[in-house]
Amino acid sequence: MKLVNFKPILIIPGEKKSIFFEIFFKSIKSKKITSPLIIICDKKILEKEIKKYKFYKKIEPIDFKKILNEKIINKNIYFIDIKNSNSKNYIHECFKVAFHIIKRGLTNKLINGPINKSKTLKGKYPGMTEYISKSFNEKKFAMLIYNNKLSVSPLTTHLPLKMVAKKITKKLITEKIMIINRFYNQKLRFKPKIAVVGLNPHCESLSKFNEDTRIILPAINSLKKKNIRVSGPYPSDTIFLKNNRKKFNVIVGMYHDQVLTPIKTLFEYDAINITIGLPFLRVTPDHGPNEMMVGKNKSNPLSLIKAINFLDKR
Repeated sequence: MKLVNFKPILIIPGEKKSIFFEIFFKSIKSKKITSPLIIICDKKILEKEIKKYKFYKKIEPIDFKKILNEKIINKNIYFIDIKNSNSKNYIHECFKVAFHIIKRGLTNKLINGPINKSKTLKGKYPGMTEYISKSFNEKKFAMLIYNNKLSVSPLTTHLPLKMVAKKITKKLITEKIMIINRFYNQKLRFKPKIAVVGLNPHCESLSKFNEDTRIILPAINSLKKKNIRVSGPYPSDTIFLKNNRKKFNVIVGMYHDQVLTPIKTLFEYDAINITIGLPFLRVTPDHGPNEMMVGKNKSNPLSLIKAINFLDKR
């Protein structure tokens, strides 16, 4: 692959029935992008969506088998044809091609569109974060819902609430926060202020064993000794109040909805989902396929615009 200055952003649209192409075409029209874009999908789907949304900018084909010899030019859009979109393995095949390109060192940027996890993963993985991490044999990773004003990270991801307490350990807290701290230092070039939320209401427990004082607090104290700017545990019902949240760059919660519900309430589509800890940057819009809105041309592209912009600068 012959590049001019910028590595390309690989884009996997995801579900056939989703709002992705609508928001993608809106994103391209509204934003000047420097990095080349390579869409990985079925040519027939791409042509259908181009016609539906009247997108007239040229999209050039690339032969995946000859990609090392292809000339990739800044600001251009390309596609790799993944045939047979009706196959149950279609999305897996799209990721397989993207992973091959990344592992060859041709780029370190990936965006995937909304994916129906239950249909695609069939219970083998809790979510796409775990699926992608496993594909690169990465055991240490974290989900970061990123906004430049405030980000959040759940310690456990797509896990039933009744299983959360058993999964919380000093080792896991330490591991996740070190990954977050490293990401901010290396990619964003500053030391973040990190707040940790407790598990129990008001960080108190009626049982003899209180996770907040027995597990979470010792983990925080250990991290402070490593010169990481972290504090807590804080009650989750007050940490997101304006005067509290403005003191921090990242708020780490014990479970998914504890921190994703407030961040989406605060910023709606103005946030992106980053899998950190991988040997590349994997970003996705912070919403699902939204099948109810398909074809209505009313979907908000802001999260995808933010995702493309985040990778375009790196």
